[in-house]
Amino acid sequence: MLLAATNRRAMLRILAGGVLWPAAPSFAGDARIERLIRDARTFPRISQRIDFISAALRGTRYQSETLIGSPRQPEQFVVRDDAFDCVTFCETVLAAASAGDRAEFAMRLQFIRYRHGIVNWFERNHYFFDWCRRNVESKTCRWLELPGAVDIKKTVDTQKGLSRRTFSMRVIPAVALLKQRAMLERGDIVGFVSQRPNLDYFHSGLVAFADKGALLLRHASESRGRVLDERMDRFLAVNRVRFVTLVRPLEPAVPAVVKAG
Repeated sequence: MLLAATNRRAMLRILAGGVLWPAAPSFAGDARIERLIRDARTFPRISQRIDFISAALRGTRYQSETLIGSPRQPEQFVVRDDAFDCVTFCETVLAAASAGDRAEFAMRLQFIRYRHGIVNWFERNHYFFDWCRRNVESKTCRWLELPGAVDIKKTVDTQKGLSRRTFSMRVIPAVALLKQRAMLERGDIVGFVSQRPNLDYFHSGLVAFADKGALLLRHASESRGRVLDERMDRFLAVNRVRFVTLVRPLEPAVPAVVKAG
């Protein structure tokens, strides 16, 4: 739910959710994200702010399973900028580019990561399909469809305690992504569809461009151990990507207020 103004009660809900800023983060930790939010205000468009913030985070180390919680362990709202996996990198950059200060950043990140901003393991966007769909529904992003898009069905089955599901996905062939690069913007969020029968996506990242115009993927890479830029065509070829999906971040209209849990 979106309301016209941030209020004290909403912020208390955020703090009650257990925000964790690392005590001794590398790369200047939480002070860095606060500085980047401030410096990014000079850019009028969210695509520019995403590009600026994400570029500054290159070199940050990769770390899997950065979030805390399980069906049996209480969920904690983790906020950190010293290490990312592929999804936490995208959502941290998006929240920072949408925020005017550190407090709003934490609130937007909570809203992006969890359905209705409710800090609960079962409300977390475990599947990137749900991450995209719910952030489109909240008008944080919009779907970006390119010529050649097709519909496929995916069945996901997990050992995490989530139920087996089948859903329809509108996807873009990898060749169409490269062919229609002129339709892309810096900061578009790209999800790479898995060919495994029990997984929706195997990776995600941000669209970026080199100085000479080459299409890049800016992402938290597990194999390379850090956030970096990589040529999109090489990533698609090496990983034998057949399909992707794209969402485009939208300018925030009003501050986000989370529903009571």
